[in-house]
Amino acid sequence: QVQLVESGGGLVQAGGSLRLSCLASRSIFSINAMGWYRQAPGKQRELVAVIRSGDRTNYAESVKGRFTISRDNYKNTVYLQMNSLKPEDTAVYYCNADVIVGIGIETYWGQGTQVTVSS
Repeated sequence: QVQLVESGGGLVQAGGSLRLSCLASRSIFSINAMGWYRQAPGKQRELVAVIRSGDRTNYAESVKGRFTISRDNYKNTVYLQMNSLKPEDTAVYYCNADVIVGIGIETYWGQGTQVTVSS
């Protein structure tokens, strides 16, 4: 199992920046994929960014060019650098880890961190 703890959320004005961190309770060297999702009030949870083995990354179209996901395997931490924030980026941001176990995948979630962007 792996516990995930997010931090770094808060209130920021439009155009500002925040960096979210996701600290895992164990080594992330062998974790296949880690990502950030977000859920705004009344909306479904959506993928924001994911980083896979070999540091391959994918982003939602809405955040491309503004957000950057990275991982520090030695600190067991995944980051989401968010620049040029917009009010529509307001949501609870969740860290996610997909761990390959045998022939299956186990998915883990953090508790979420609130990001609020004021106009």
